Amino acid sequence: MKSPIIIAVDDDQAVLQAIQRDLRQQYRKNYKILSSTSANEVLETLNELRRKNEEVALFLSDQRMPDMLGVDFLIQARKVYPLAKTVLLTAYSDIEAAIRAINDVQLDYYLNKPWDPPAEKLYPVLDELLNDWQSNYRPPFEGLKLIGYQFSPRTHELKDFLAGNLFPYQWLDMETNPEARQLAQLHQLDAKELPAVVMQDGVVLKQPSMQAVGEKLGLQPRATQSLYDLAIIGAGPAGLAAAVYAGSEGLRTLLIDKRAPGGQAGTSSRIENYLGFPAGLSGSELTRRAITQATRFGVEFLAPQEVVAIKPQGQYKHIQFSDGSQVVTRSIVLSTGVSYHKLDCPGLDKLTGAGVYYGAATTEAYAFKDKPVYVVGGGNSAGQGAMYLSRTASEVYIIIRRPDLTATMSQYLIDQIEKTPNIHLLPCTTVSEGLGESHLECLVLEDLNTNEQRKVPASALFIFIGTKPYTDWIEMNIIKDAKGFIETGRDLAKYEDYKEFWKLDRDPYLLETCSAGIFAAGDVRAGAMNRVASAVGEGAMAVSFVHKYLAET
Repeated sequence: MKSPIIIAVDDDQAVLQAIQRDLRQQYRKNYKILSSTSANEVLETLNELRRKNEEVALFLSDQRMPDMLGVDFLIQARKVYPLAKTVLLTAYSDIEAAIRAINDVQLDYYLNKPWDPPAEKLYPVLDELLNDWQSNYRPPFEGLKLIGYQFSPRTHELKDFLAGNLFPYQWLDMETNPEARQLAQLHQLDAKELPAVVMQDGVVLKQPSMQAVGEKLGLQPRATQSLYDLAIIGAGPAGLAAAVYAGSEGLRTLLIDKRAPGGQAGTSSRIENYLGFPAGLSGSELTRRAITQATRFGVEFLAPQEVVAIKPQGQYKHIQFSDGSQVVTRSIVLSTGVSYHKLDCPGLDKLTGAGVYYGAATTEAYAFKDKPVYVVGGGNSAGQGAMYLSRTASEVYIIIRRPDLTATMSQYLIDQIEKTPNIHLLPCTTVSEGLGESHLECLVLEDLNTNEQRKVPASALFIFIGTKPYTDWIEMNIIKDAKGFIETGRDLAKYEDYKEFWKLDRDPYLLETCSAGIFAAGDVRAGAMNRVASAVGEGAMAVSFVHKYLAET
């Protein structure tokens, strides 16, 4: 935490040196001591101090100064730091002005010059004032701050990006948070420049891209080498596991993700069936541990960086990025995972990011404190999201098409949901329409048994339905099934065009695609189990096949 500041102002250099000496002797361990002979100079720097998240605890000012009276200075200073204590240094002839200031401008104290000995005449007064300030002081959040509007899709994207990359941040809603309006005024931001990210050093990024925020926060969007043994595309559980094993075995490894590590698992509030964690762990904690392991083994992590094409050339694969750059690698693991299906009904598209969210329960839960929210989906992700939302929402309603959850959700989650009084299951129900102007206000629900529709108030809708593989960007000859999942190993033989692409004498390895040296692991692979543990296993297994392939070439 930054040390609060004590500011002393006196136009007499000798007096200023004396007060500075006494202040440092008593308070330098807990406070920064700043001083100046010019009141105007101090006033000019106060806004800059505020922008840098600095706090002023006390102003100590001489009354008679050529550029400004001390009382007038303290009035101006308090406009920037209204909670700071104010002390006036006065000559005997200025006592009357000091007394008037106590009444007129809520001056906290005045001191006669000289104040010797300070142990009797200075420190007791300042100690009492500083103790009073400390008792009411709440340290400001020292990390980055995101200012915007709750129902802004662009703001939601930035919140999701910061949370996904495990950056602590403070969310400040312009419509409900006075501090947001104060910061916007301080940094001269208008509505057209929001959302804005205020960094700890006071730098403001207006309507920034994820890449701009990532680079400012130290993420690495560009590779440092031109050739790698292995490039892993997608940093979900499978990609993270592959990175850890490849790095630990000495492969020059590049891990790439377009948004943030962890994938869908990274957004899970509590994973309770992962081996070795009897109390469960959050997706963000699992991600943090895995990224730490991988970087410790020398793995290079690029984010946010989007792969747009892969072009094999002999034994090498050229990976092209959306920013025009490229890297060359000897092998690739595709672990891009899956995304949630869009819920196709009127009104939801225009409200996405403004009350309608795909996943994102952990990101947006506290925005809907004491309000009713709805969850669509009957899988584990939906159950974990509902449990997390139940901590803050007044009521959580789970909408499913089936009569119950038994066929799609783990029993431990079903048991937890049944024991949570503010979670309610709405079986045999679908969402027919979303209603609202600037944000979601109501949902129209349909009973599948009776076809009856009813309108219900809804502050938010969190959608966890189905999954589709993130493979649309792959234009090279990679065989996929009808749903877009990547086929690997023996399953490739059932496709007529398999031999057109596979030209080696051996059969593809278990996780190898029809392009030699390119492997698939995790949920993006056809036939994979949708479980964190199986994705981790496939990521590790893929690296063993990478070793075999590299030995051949």
